[in-house]
Amino acid sequence: MAILKVARLGHPVLRQRAEPVAPNAIRSTEIQRLIDDMIDTMQEYDGAGLAGNQVHTPKRIAVIEVLGNPRYPDAPHVPLTVLVNPVVTPLTDEMEEGWEGCLSVPDMRGQVPRFTAVRLECYDRHGEPVDVVAKDFFARVIQHETDHLDGIVYLDRMRDLSTLSFVAEWNKHWLGLHEQDD
Repeated sequence: MAILKVARLGHPVLRQRAEPVAPNAIRSTEIQRLIDDMIDTMQEYDGAGLAGNQVHTPKRIAVIEVLGNPRYPDAPHVPLTVLVNPVVTPLTDEMEEGWEGCLSVPDMRGQVPRFTAVRLECYDRHGEPVDVVAKDFFARVIQHETDHLDGIVYLDRMRDLSTLSFVAEWNKHWLGLHEQDD
């Protein structure tokens, strides 16, 4: 497998809407290699997820996994999940602000509002249909990754840019404040 180059904010590929993958192509060698390479890349850089656009391949594919991730030490575990042609539907009007970072916007975090519960319909890496309800952190990551597939980055969703912080400053100033609020 290969570690792929991650596009950074400013590269036009991040603002493209990704193209759907034909269901009969999901099991192809090309798509399976891309999925494997995306998983390896996400794990190499301690990402919670990674979308096709982020690796310069605007196909509607995303991978998600959070298992002891040092970038999200308090996050609940999310098993490896492959999303092909995802469709996300909010299940509530309730939104929650939460800290997000992104491999395409390195070393930064910001508060982003997200729906607390969503329905995810997609195909898995074997071309099998998936229909699940996701809540809280898993719902947040799904929304973040599917936004990428629509050419949207988390900065576009922020209501208050005053929370945008370098990770080092966030660790010193925001993280401690957040822990005091709990």
